[in-house]
Amino acid sequence: MMMIKNKKFIAALTLLAGLQLMSCSESFLEVKPKGLNLESNYYRNQEEAYNGLVAIYDVVGWQGAGYVTTIATMNAASDDHYAGGGGPSDIMDFQIISNYTLNPTTGPQGELWRKGFSGVFRANSLLEKLPSVPMDETIKKRYAAEAKFLRGYFYFELVRLFKNVPLFTKTVSTQEMYDVTQAAPAEVYAQIEKDLSESMADLPVTINAATEGGRVGQGAAHAILGKVYLYQQKYAQAAQELALVNGTPGGTNPYGYKLLSNFADLWKSDNKFNSESILEISYTNTSAGTWDCVACTEGNIMNIITGPRGYNRKSDTAPDYVSGWSFLPVTPSLFEAIHYDPRYKATVANLDSLEKAGLASYEKGYMNTGYFLEKFAGRVSNRWTGAGTPELNFPQNMYDTRLADTYLLEAEALVRGGGDQTRATALLSAVRARVGLKPVAATFENIKKERRLELAGEGHRWMDLVRWGDAPKALASKGFVAGKNEILPIPLLEMENTKIEQSKEWGGTK
Repeated sequence: MMMIKNKKFIAALTLLAGLQLMSCSESFLEVKPKGLNLESNYYRNQEEAYNGLVAIYDVVGWQGAGYVTTIATMNAASDDHYAGGGGPSDIMDFQIISNYTLNPTTGPQGELWRKGFSGVFRANSLLEKLPSVPMDETIKKRYAAEAKFLRGYFYFELVRLFKNVPLFTKTVSTQEMYDVTQAAPAEVYAQIEKDLSESMADLPVTINAATEGGRVGQGAAHAILGKVYLYQQKYAQAAQELALVNGTPGGTNPYGYKLLSNFADLWKSDNKFNSESILEISYTNTSAGTWDCVACTEGNIMNIITGPRGYNRKSDTAPDYVSGWSFLPVTPSLFEAIHYDPRYKATVANLDSLEKAGLASYEKGYMNTGYFLEKFAGRVSNRWTGAGTPELNFPQNMYDTRLADTYLLEAEALVRGGGDQTRATALLSAVRARVGLKPVAATFENIKKERRLELAGEGHRWMDLVRWGDAPKALASKGFVAGKNEILPIPLLEMENTKIEQSKEWGGTK
């Protein structure tokens, strides 16, 4: 995302929230969205077009009123984390997705549906308005390219989560809303490919992190398009796109991406928009977010929800964790897999060991394992002391896509598609070499293992398991049902007074 700490960015967010470009109703298809007339008079100049672009980017970091985010939800659903928290009813959306008791009326799917279509609607609005905005044409083309990229990005998440979704490439009038139907997944994927491909020519080759950190460039478009191809098992095309992003394994590429030499540096709050970052989700500690509107904060709520509950630091040698809410504890399965890996200490906060050593104590939350997510556990050194609620104003960014991820995705595409096995080995070896591990053969199983250890806690595991066909076995103990839980149910509210139908996997006809 764009740098949210930018004052102009904050002003834009506030203004666009007031315009209600996307209704904050219970349903994304509310017939009479607030502020419709005011929004229709917007986009009169370049500044207002920029504000509209900012509003689209803001949805990438969507944090729902119930603390639902894509990364947190996908973690809870995976075999690497339990829901955790203070009890079996604490943040029910996490509990429901974690134990697979979700249904069309309960679960996090409503928030994730709203997120995706909020982004789509905002992108469509800007794309329709831009042609008539009096502004520099080169800048206009860039804004349009970013909007297309983001529309494709949101649809990629929606089609993976729900499979059967409506396809909007223009704004929808109130008269049309009742007649909305779903498109075939292949049609949605074709539009995603089109949006991402068309965006590339007018996106910059590189991004100046100091002034435009978080805005997308050509590299991000190639990376997401490569993922899109991989999820459709178009392995040759996926490898081709991802190779453009990755360049020489462990070396250079046209977009300036490079693996950080120290894995732990990826999780430092002052290391935003580093050379490994391809698409980054931005947060700030200056938005003055309060409990009055959790969804309005621009701080990272993952930092407070993943921290150990009731943390008491008894020694200066113990980490300075903020006492958090103990959600998403690391499962024994992940702990056993990563315990002797060089990435362990930067990934897992071992409160059990700290307590046994007398260095700290903590409250044992729900489904406690003693292991927490070190990558995102909030720190006292990062605790905000200005206006707003400290718990809601942590500044750490998170990665949607980073270079180690795309290395492993290309290696997978090459292995599964019968491509250059030497290059696949070089890509896998580069990820391992960064943390001091020796090369291993680029087999599908080795790539799977590497993705789990490298990307733990970053929201990729559940979707990886589903697309590999491994979810039924890996998640059986959590209640996963094969042929059903590979997608989320269409929220019941979205089917009322519309032609949207429930997916067959959830007892529907679509």
